[in-house]
Amino acid sequence: MAELLAEKVAVVTGASSGIGRAIALGFANHGASVVVADLREEPRGEGGPTHELIRDRGGTAEYVECDVTDVADLAVAVEAATTLGGIDVMVNNAGIGESTPVLEVTEADFERTMAVNAKGVFFGSQVAAREMVADGGGSIVNLSSEAGIVGVGGFVPYSASKGAVRVMSYALADALGGDGIRVNAIHPGIIETAMTTEDVPQVGTARDDQYLASIPLARFGQPSDVADAAVFLASDMSRYVTATSLVVDGGMLNTA
Repeated sequence: MAELLAEKVAVVTGASSGIGRAIALGFANHGASVVVADLREEPRGEGGPTHELIRDRGGTAEYVECDVTDVADLAVAVEAATTLGGIDVMVNNAGIGESTPVLEVTEADFERTMAVNAKGVFFGSQVAAREMVADGGGSIVNLSSEAGIVGVGGFVPYSASKGAVRVMSYALADALGGDGIRVNAIHPGIIETAMTTEDVPQVGTARDDQYLASIPLARFGQPSDVADAAVFLASDMSRYVTATSLVVDGGMLNTA
């Protein structure tokens, strides 16, 4: 298979586990050097650290401890990319989700969700874009959600944060397009990760049949499905694609 990301350097936040891990591995498989930026080095039940797995496969990767709510941490992650040759791709993947009845959401709950899911995306984009402007361009890929397109009553703060990511991506694309920077959002549906099996269980529950009945492709998504979409948006194959939402959900959103 052609290496679509050969000689590119990418930062992926939240890349120790789940979708972020799959994106980092997918990028490395296509020839990119990867900065794995996450609060924790060890994955959640998925084998060894992402950066070590990439190295074991012959790729180039570094781990950087990163809290995306801390702009200084984001700057350190981007700086790590510059030591590998300069940042070409920024993937703002780190996110949290909680299912809390709307009348029980606290101010602290709301602020934390927005800090990780929206503030982290904005400042991750900003610090990356500063380097990309100087280097002549790049690609920013922001992870939103289907909840960023339609409101989900059990996830009001989460829906608000992911809706912010969607429109923010369009605005960033407008602001940065003249500098050769493309910005797009990916909207995953139900993807089989620790978030959907443990944190806010959807996969592996008594409602599996109900969820599957709403998905035309009749299966839950895998992190690799989202990773492949991210590879496309990071590569030159999407060179004329910006300010776009790419939904990866097996057809669930647009069917009844």
